Parts: sequence; C-alpha cells; structure tokens
Amino acid sequence: MKITAVDTHLMQAGARPDLKRAMGADADFRGSRNWLFVEIETDEGVTGVGECSGWPRVVEGAVQDLSHLLIGRNPEHIDRIWGQLYRSMLGHGLTGTVGSGALSGIEMALWDIKGKVLGAPVWRLLGGAIRETVPVYGHAHTADEAQALIELGVGAIKTPFTGIVDLDRVAMLRDAIGPDVDLAVDAHGPSWMSAADAILVGRELEAFDLLFYEDPVAPENLDAFARVRDAVAVPLAAGERVGTIHGCRELIERQLVDVIQPDTGRAGGITQMRKIAGMAEAHGIMLAPHSGSLGPVAEFAALHIMATVPNALLLERIEFDWPGRYEVVAPVLKVTDGAIGLPRTPGLGVELVKDAIAQHPSIRNVADPPKDDGRAYVQGTADEASHVQMRRSRARRMRPSSGTKGHT
Repeated sequence: MKITAVDTHLMQAGARPDLKRAMGADADFRGSRNWLFVEIETDEGVTGVGECSGWPRVVEGAVQDLSHLLIGRNPEHIDRIWGQLYRSMLGHGLTGTVGSGALSGIEMALWDIKGKVLGAPVWRLLGGAIRETVPVYGHAHTADEAQALIELGVGAIKTPFTGIVDLDRVAMLRDAIGPDVDLAVDAHGPSWMSAADAILVGRELEAFDLLFYEDPVAPENLDAFARVRDAVAVPLAAGERVGTIHGCRELIERQLVDVIQPDTGRAGGITQMRKIAGMAEAHGIMLAPHSGSLGPVAEFAALHIMATVPNALLLERIEFDWPGRYEVVAPVLKVTDGAIGLPRTPGLGVELVKDAIAQHPSIRNVADPPKDDGRAYVQGTADEASHVQMRRSRARRMRPSSGTKGHT
C-alpha cells in the first residue's frame, strides 16, 4: 500500500466573524474558529482522516508543504514517517504549534488507515481498552447551562475567566451545582495577569473545592507557574498551548501541574499524546485533553487515547456547540450518563461530510484585539497590548463580592 494524495479541508466553524455571536458574548468557545481536516488517500482505496489545530489557516500550508514527503510511502510505518516529517522541519526552528499541529492531523489519519486496513478500531491497536466509556466535563457560564449538563449525567463543569476574573460566577455555580459535582476554573493563561494576581485569585478559589485551576499564568513562564504552585492549595492544570512531549516535559517533570491537558489536534499525534500520558503517569499526574476549540474528528482521536491510558481523568466536551458541528462528520458522538462510548468501527470511526464542510469556507482565524472596556486590560491601556499587566483595583477585581455564600 502506498500513499497517493494528501488533501486538506479548511472551514469556518461557529458564528461568522462578521456577524454577532449567536450564543452569547461571553461564550468564546462557541464563537468563530477554524477547523482543518486532513485526508490521506492510498492506492488501495483506503482513506484516513485527521484534524489539525494550533492555527488552522497557517497549519494548512504546513500540511501541504509536507505532503510531498508522504506520497509513495507505506502508511503502515507511522513512527518512521512521523520522525522523518519532524526532522524535515528542524531547519525552520522549533516545530511550535504549527508544526506539531500538522504532525497531529497527518499522524491521526495514518492511524485511521491502519485501523481500517486491519479491521479494528484504533483503541484496539493501542493495547486495548482500559475503560468502555470515557467520562466528559462541560463548560457553563450560567446556572441553567450547568443544570443542562448535569441532566446529561456530566459530573464536572468548568467555567472560564475570559478577560476578567469573575469569582462571583464561580461562587454562583458552586452553589447551583452543589458539592457532588466537580467544578474547575480556566484562567486561559492570561498574559494580563501576573503571578501575584494569579496567587491572589487562587487563594480565593481554595474555598470552592475545585477539581483544578487551569492556566493561571501565561504558560511560557514556568517560573511564574511554580510561584503559583507553591502558594496555592488548589490543583493546577495546563498544557493545551504546547506541542509534543518536549513542550509538556517541564510541566510534568517539575510537577507543576496535577492535570496535563495536551490538545489532541496540536500535541503531535496519537503516539505523542500517549507518550505524554506515560510521562504524566510516572509523576502521578492525570490526563485531561484540551478540546475547547477543536472540531469533531480530533474528539474521536481523544476517545481512543483516553480509552487506553490508566491516568485518564476527563475529556473536555463542548456539549452545546455551534449546530454545524453535528453536520460535518458522521457519526456524531453523544453523551450518555456523563460519558461517551468507544467507537466500534475500524479506524477512528468517523468520516467527513465534505459537502457540509464546503458550505462553511474559511474567512479568518485571528481574534479581534481586546476592547478597551477594562475586561482584559486596565481601562485605557488595551492599545498598549502589554504582555503582562498587574491588575489595579485589586480588591474589587480579584475577590468575590461581600456576602457571597460560603466566603468570609
């Protein structure tokens, strides 16, 4: 068997950037983003699919630039192909999320081909299933959204700090979901929050019995991360913005996190994800892959990985997403009793609906600059675009309102 073609399918997902977001101004994860799918064709009629993330419009160019190295190759030799692609990029510097994003989608598609050829789902090829279903967690901004997730059996809910620290929302959600549902907070690795601010927020979060506090500071500053780790009695999580085992290594080896969160579309591929899981397992760290901006193909890949590693915690799931998500692939994954069952068909178990994808051409993939409304940056300073900025009005911004239930 030989590879004969590598095709890419780039699409605009979510609310169009030139239109008002249809599902709420705060719901960034349901806003506009790009999805990039990869198809690898063979001379025996078997086609594999994968998904890339990181910066999809740019990653598409990387996949196309790498494609000539794939043509004529036997897709069976996944690790050999991955290594040669990886080495081909070294002359351009570190891979970053563009290079590792391209590797992710290509390698994912190769695993899909291998599973189809052997007539087995990918999880069987990775050593078999440790679990038959993979538990998920969902996102909520309001008590109603949290309740909708709980009605699906979801046992953990995450809420974001998108531009502004909102401890009142955290308190409201904890009161709404009660003590038996886990709660997590995602600070999104803000470049606008210093380590001192992250520590102050983290100490306030201690009262909410969090499952984890995600990306309290910008992930490129691991010394700042260590300061937060030493000062806050809340489990920490990070890892979505880096690629390959090299990007996750220090987070794991320095034991800066309790939960590692590689992104299935930019971590470098299924094999890299399992290597990251193995490194984490050796350090007593759990795996909870990032899926906040990913499309549905990478979600299938994450299921296969989570089924086969002992330290799987939860899979991030955008349960009430843009409706088009459920039209561009078949079949569609469904949550039952708070978990997703393993695919049973050969390969990844998912196929692209290319006619539906073509109805959503990519327009752009870069977010607008932050508004000067005092949310991301101090009022009047947004145009400065400072990489790090300590908050002013600290007592007002960094602590919950007086009288919040369960707080002093």
